[in-house]
Amino acid sequence: MLTWNCNGAFRKKFDALAAFDVDLLVVQECEDPARATDRNYNEFSQNYLWSGPTKNKGLGVFAKPNIKIEQVHMDLDPLELFLPVRVNGEWPLLAVWTRHANSPNFRYIGQLWKLLQRDKSFLNHPGAGLIGDLNSNKRWDEWDRWWNHSDVVRELSDLGLESAYHRHFQEEQGAESRPTLYLQRNLAKAYHIDYGFFGPEWFVRKVEVGEAHEWLEISDHMPVVFELERNAHFNKKTRPCGPGFSCHDKRPVGRPPTKR
Repeated sequence: MLTWNCNGAFRKKFDALAAFDVDLLVVQECEDPARATDRNYNEFSQNYLWSGPTKNKGLGVFAKPNIKIEQVHMDLDPLELFLPVRVNGEWPLLAVWTRHANSPNFRYIGQLWKLLQRDKSFLNHPGAGLIGDLNSNKRWDEWDRWWNHSDVVRELSDLGLESAYHRHFQEEQGAESRPTLYLQRNLAKAYHIDYGFFGPEWFVRKVEVGEAHEWLEISDHMPVVFELERNAHFNKKTRPCGPGFSCHDKRPVGRPPTKR
C-alpha cells in the first residue's frame, strides 16, 4: 500500500510508481480519471475511486484488478477531503487529504478531528486503515487547542490504529528522521506529514519513504510505502468489528510477505 501527494498532473507521473508493485495507491492532488482525456491515464485507472472539489485536484484510490474497492457512504459534508473505502468486502480504509476547507478554525488536522467526533464507527475494526496526507505533525501542536495532531493520534490509538512508520522505525511523533514533504521543494524545509495508521490485525513488515533526489523533480512529497501482512497472533475476540464488516480471514492488503 502506498500514499503519495503527486503535486498535480498524476496522468504524467503514475508510471513512476510502477516499481513499487503495490495493491493499493492512495494519491492526493490527482485528476478525476472519469473526466481525463489522457489515454494512458485512462488505461491505468481501470479500478479506482475518486473524490474532489475540482476535476483536476482530488483524492484517488487506485487498485490492482484483483482487488475489490467500494466507496462507503459517510456524512462528510463539508469536511475535506476523505474517501472511505471497503476493500475486498472486508477492510475499512479511510483515504485522507486534509485541507484548509475554508474553515477559520478547524483547518487540516482539525478536519480529521471533526470527522472522528462525528463518527468513529467506520474505523472501529481490527483491520482498519487510515492513510494519506494529513498536513500535520506533532511539532505544530498548540497548548490551548483541543484538536492537535497529538489528540488525533490518541483517538486513533483508542480505536486500535497505530502509525506504521513510527512502529517500524521506533521513532516518536514529532521526531521523524525521514521527511515526506519538502515545502516549495526546498531541502531546508523538510517535514513529515504523510502517514499510514493500521489496526492490530496487520503486522508491518516494512515502511519505505522516498528519497528527495529521486522524487523532488516531480513532486514536493515523497511516496510512503507500507508492506503489511496479516498478524497471525491477533485474536479477533479482543476487539469488535465495526458495523457493516465481518472478521473472516482474508488476504492482507499490501504486498505479500517476502518468503525466507
